[in-house]
Amino acid sequence: LYSSMPCLCPFQTAPFSSSISGEEEIKRNPFQGRRLHLLHLTVLSVVHLSEKSEWKFSDEMDLAERDDSAEMLKGLRVTSLDDENDDHDIGEEPINSDSEYDEEDEQEPVTLGLLEKPKNGLSLLRHFFPSKAGGVPAWLVPDNLPSGRSCVCDICGEPLQFLLQVYAPLCDTESTFHRTLYLFMCPSMACLLKDQHGQWKQCPEEAARSVKVFRSQLPRYNAFYSSEPPKHDGTDKPFSCGAALCDWCGTWKGDKVCGNCKTVRYCSEKHQVMHWRSGHKAACQRLNILPELSNPSCRNDEIASSKIQKVASKGLWPEFEIINEDESEYDVEIFDDMSSANALVSLKNHDMDESMKSLLSSFEGDSDRRSWASFQERISKAPEQILRYCRNVSMKPLWPMLSGQPSRADIPRCSSCGAPRCFELQVLPQLLYYFGVKNDPESLDWATIVVYACEASCEGSLAYKEEFAWVQLNSSTSMV
Repeated sequence: LYSSMPCLCPFQTAPFSSSISGEEEIKRNPFQGRRLHLLHLTVLSVVHLSEKSEWKFSDEMDLAERDDSAEMLKGLRVTSLDDENDDHDIGEEPINSDSEYDEEDEQEPVTLGLLEKPKNGLSLLRHFFPSKAGGVPAWLVPDNLPSGRSCVCDICGEPLQFLLQVYAPLCDTESTFHRTLYLFMCPSMACLLKDQHGQWKQCPEEAARSVKVFRSQLPRYNAFYSSEPPKHDGTDKPFSCGAALCDWCGTWKGDKVCGNCKTVRYCSEKHQVMHWRSGHKAACQRLNILPELSNPSCRNDEIASSKIQKVASKGLWPEFEIINEDESEYDVEIFDDMSSANALVSLKNHDMDESMKSLLSSFEGDSDRRSWASFQERISKAPEQILRYCRNVSMKPLWPMLSGQPSRADIPRCSSCGAPRCFELQVLPQLLYYFGVKNDPESLDWATIVVYACEASCEGSLAYKEEFAWVQLNSSTSMV
């Protein structure tokens, strides 16, 4: 898989694959026995990890319990499907008849992103080229960050919050030896609703957005990092310190300084006010009393750049490392001569598979229901996935619903080089569970967020080029 497409794995197993053998690759496992968020995904079975890190149905689940589970599934209310109103079209324009997205997905190799709490936060620093969700971004190019209107929600004007980043190098060209995609969004559901409707305008690149994507890339030999892979022995450090970040959010460039202590930096006036009210007022007075603490020269940025960024805000989403698994590893094939010790699913649970197929077939009412059933069946192979990655010009996202999908004309071309954009990754709503987002009507919610990036992954003068995200919401929440 890695020879044909970039991966979500850490930096040393992708661009430096020539110097690191496959045996040295670390195989990580998904979470054990976690209850998934049921915002958009009905979990079709109760699963756990065996000692060999293979998915199995619990041997303790008897036939009666399976029947109860099946009955419970029939009684569950899936909001996006149970709406009596079959008019799922959203936005100002209907989907064009020449839509390139058919109901059936092409079976292309897909890399799944799963979350894991980092054992050591230092492993998520920028010079280790992480894929991560929540917390603060690990900027690839540290000194020329997005600024101005790019940093804020176009709808409410508030600074955007970091959602996740994916390290996805392309080894076919020198300029993309390092390459990371960053996804930011406003945590307001009201803004996301307006964003989702705005993307249907004839010029979506000019629409007001609350979800923004940035792409950054570097050649192997650059001014910021060693050309050799990290040693992970405590000696790894970046070559340069980078721009000072906002002390409140730790996300955007801190180009505003506290007028009193002249030390603390902010990306916006709002974050300065929030920091002042949350405790900086007292700290600012102490900095004035001890002037040596407020001397900017005392802040060793070179040392700070190799340490975890400390932020004052308590409202950031919790931080996770994104680990990768090939979706093919979750495909279940049962053979008569296969022993139960080696099978991913026990043979005696074959009747459960048949009941699931029967339930899925009951969803085949309209196009949205069929799409939803297909989505559930595919996701249930690895229910803890929060991200699906496959950079392939012929690849199609896994859409939860048929309505609300874009046509080719709805995806704007690259604003830098004019090349078409292709599907690269999609974010699933399971991420909201790990972020602790409440399941109520006003909480942040989506069906999927699909990221399209420049097919040529072009170079240019900007260190961070804005790409395009298409938001598909649950049909019951997309109506305003």
